[in-house]
Amino acid sequence: MKPQLLYASFLLRFFFALLCTATSENEAPSNGRTIVFTTLGRPDYDWDIFTLPTSDPPSPSNELWVTDGESVNFNGHFPSSSPSSILSLLRNRSLIQAPEAPLPALQIIYVTERNGTSNIYYDALYYSTPGSTRSRSALEIPVRLQAPLLGLEENKNRVSMKDKPSLSGEILIYVSNHEDPGEPRTSWAAVYSTHLGTGLTRRLSPYGIADFSPAVSPSGVWTAVASYGREGWDGEVEELSTDIYIFLTRDGSNRVKVVEHGGWPCWVDDSTLYFHRRSEDQWISVYKATLPKDKPVSTESVAIQRVTPPGLHAFTPATSPGNYKFIAVATRRPNSNFRHIELFDTVKNEFIELTRHVSPTSHHLNPFISPDTTRVGYHKCRGGSNGGKTPQLLLENVKSPVPNLSLFRFEGSFPVFSPTGDRIAYVEFPGIYVVNRDGSNLRQVFPLNAFATAWDPIQKGIVYTSAGPEFSSVSTEVDIVAIDVDDVCQSNYKRLTLDGKNNAFPSPSPDGKQIVFRSSRSGYKNLYIMDAIEGEAGGIERLTDGPWTDTMCNWSPDGDWIAFASDRHNPGSGSFELYLIHPNGTGLRKLISSGSSGRTNHPSFSPDGKLIVFTADYGGISAEPISLPHHYQPYGEIYTIKLDGSELKRLTYNSYEDGTPTWSPFYIDTVDVEWPRKTQCAFEDCHWLNEMPSRGTGTMVEPSGLAKPQCGNFYA
Repeated sequence: MKPQLLYASFLLRFFFALLCTATSENEAPSNGRTIVFTTLGRPDYDWDIFTLPTSDPPSPSNELWVTDGESVNFNGHFPSSSPSSILSLLRNRSLIQAPEAPLPALQIIYVTERNGTSNIYYDALYYSTPGSTRSRSALEIPVRLQAPLLGLEENKNRVSMKDKPSLSGEILIYVSNHEDPGEPRTSWAAVYSTHLGTGLTRRLSPYGIADFSPAVSPSGVWTAVASYGREGWDGEVEELSTDIYIFLTRDGSNRVKVVEHGGWPCWVDDSTLYFHRRSEDQWISVYKATLPKDKPVSTESVAIQRVTPPGLHAFTPATSPGNYKFIAVATRRPNSNFRHIELFDTVKNEFIELTRHVSPTSHHLNPFISPDTTRVGYHKCRGGSNGGKTPQLLLENVKSPVPNLSLFRFEGSFPVFSPTGDRIAYVEFPGIYVVNRDGSNLRQVFPLNAFATAWDPIQKGIVYTSAGPEFSSVSTEVDIVAIDVDDVCQSNYKRLTLDGKNNAFPSPSPDGKQIVFRSSRSGYKNLYIMDAIEGEAGGIERLTDGPWTDTMCNWSPDGDWIAFASDRHNPGSGSFELYLIHPNGTGLRKLISSGSSGRTNHPSFSPDGKLIVFTADYGGISAEPISLPHHYQPYGEIYTIKLDGSELKRLTYNSYEDGTPTWSPFYIDTVDVEWPRKTQCAFEDCHWLNEMPSRGTGTMVEPSGLAKPQCGNFYA
């Protein structure tokens, strides 16, 4: 009989306070509101951190599952400080206690998104025998000590993303995006340090500067980051054209650029850095930067050497202090559809494949190496058989930065509540589905490809949608259809547009008599209003007119306004801003500008008509996209604004693609809603990594056998 797993998790006092706070928020406020939105792919990220030994042949039997199967756990770091020294710092303000007997321990710091918010956790895993960390039997762990490293006092009760943590002595270094730089379309990501003993937190990035992917040198003196510097982010969503900067870890001073064009730095010693960049031959490769010891450090004095050869993409390198024999990298090879972790022998200049021998058809991300070089860590799907504890969620509570406003991530695109709030219609390509708010009675009500949904406020069970391909040209036929979701017949829908043009994004008037929608019938995508029962056969009026795109319209609950997104300020640029107009065509005004070449999309009025929720790239990107699964727009976040353009508030803080927000007609308590549908952890690697340079031509080709990428959901 297998020994029972004895699991001990000792949390800090401030974490108990956090739980108590969350519990009190479950009491529905009289003026409470709820917003539901979609995050591309995120509901299927059942990530945990695993490790493999660097010296033994890789196999499933010696892969060690490290994190605990709660929520998603990723971007790990092996601290070099001893468990006793780390625990002594935490014990000063916590209930945490180490085992009485000195047992072998594996310790890890990582990012986790449990309890509706992003945080950095510390786990110390104590084993019964010295050799147990070398085999899968270590899954049967006698004791796990676990604590969040950032609590309410460090965060000042602010919501933010955390990323790329590392521990240097008593100082935790990490990325957070809680401070607004004050400029639209500017990344909020910055590097901070927190003393684990005192909680003292210091910003290391200059104000107005976004830094990504920090790495601390072995001595702890220097920190390296990927950064755009003063130039700022210009909309890149693939391999970034950031530079590498270094600065003093203690206070962020002595900042200097050491590499032009590079990302994801890591140190071997205090004068040797590795990083990745796209090479002139178009392969993403790892490079080494050697800093001079006898003259000032600058981009001119730093020696750059390519490390990994052409023929594959190699990126997100990892090193360990004083290890000049090998590095760890993630790779995409021309003969593989999957991202894998490999070692690269820097002496022999050859690769050693690791994870392909363990999980050949899984993606593995962001390697990191233990200080003694014996183990390499990474994150991947944990798989249902590994005992993951996170259920499939219909509505996942996300901690809100606004009092009396609850936020939920929804499993599906374009969610919209029925007028009574008991059902949700949504898109899952292809098709329209309806599910009860408690997760029961899931049904497909429309089998064809469609996008954008809206319930009729008067006719019971009627849902409007756009039937046809998303992201299509003005000449592509897309029709507005009305679906009777309670009619089980095959012919349960009626076409409302008949012109064969691109008609989409229907929104009914509050009295249910009319529908506003966008149509390309003039040769441009403008707004029109038609009869809700008979469609355009019952009458149609043009609302906007011009050689631009007006789209994603939403009718206010009082009937006075229609909000929509438009590129009329710069037609064809891909940049969208939000506008308001009266249904009679008067009162046109801009609600919010999106900054240079920015995007503000998918406006939706609150039930009382006082606020508009929308998705935007106002906060830029928060992490290097190559360190994540595929997101078409890894900058989409959810915001609200008043109708007079005041009180712009950011609601979500992550590195994913949030979009298609909607309101519940009533407040929903901040509790996850499960549903019986079970899906396997799965996600797509960055689509642009599928493109491989053709040997000798410099052109990009896609490997055979790759599935064609699906179109995104949020900016159709």
